[in-house]
Amino acid sequence: MSLLRVSGLSRTYGEHAVLDGLDLTLEPGQAIALTGANGSGKSTLLRCVAGVDEPTNGEVLLDEKAYDERSAQVRWDVATLLDDLDLFPDLAVVEHLDLLAHAHRVEDPTGTVDSVLEEVGLTDQASQLPGSLSSGQRQRLALASLLVRPRRLLLLDEPEQRLDAEGVGWLAGLLAREKEAGVGILFASHHPAVVEAVADEVVRLGSSPDIA
Repeated sequence: MSLLRVSGLSRTYGEHAVLDGLDLTLEPGQAIALTGANGSGKSTLLRCVAGVDEPTNGEVLLDEKAYDERSAQVRWDVATLLDDLDLFPDLAVVEHLDLLAHAHRVEDPTGTVDSVLEEVGLTDQASQLPGSLSSGQRQRLALASLLVRPRRLLLLDEPEQRLDAEGVGWLAGLLAREKEAGVGILFASHHPAVVEAVADEVVRLGSSPDIA
């Protein structure tokens, strides 16, 4: 059974077709990278799959069932990083992650949060407020918000943004480990090294054949 199936997906805005009859299938433990120039439809596709935007035509299936973002099971299975993470300015890094762990009824939330802080390299920043973090640290916190909760499918829009060269290498390793754990990953990227290291399949959107 496929984890995610997108069939005939189109999205038009007025006279402009951003996506036109797109098909893709994602299996557990597989990663598909979406590449293409800005405006080619990468973010639109991710938003349609996540239920944030409504496709003009086509369907999105999760476990061969109609994808419904209102479903508790879908909210449990699908973790998304599509826009800047909304952060509470008065909650410390550890408090953000603890809140998410408890909201998703994670077993041993304290232990999970501690291990995720270590994974993303924010242990020393655990007590800091979001406004005091660098842009790269904020991106790591956004990624930590996915790791601290259950997930079978990751939807990521340029997860490498704001990370330095060391951080990009760490991210590639992290996503590879997610695949090994059976998580499916659909992600948009402008970074050829991340695409090469992580993707099992590349879907190029727009007219350009190159990663932009």
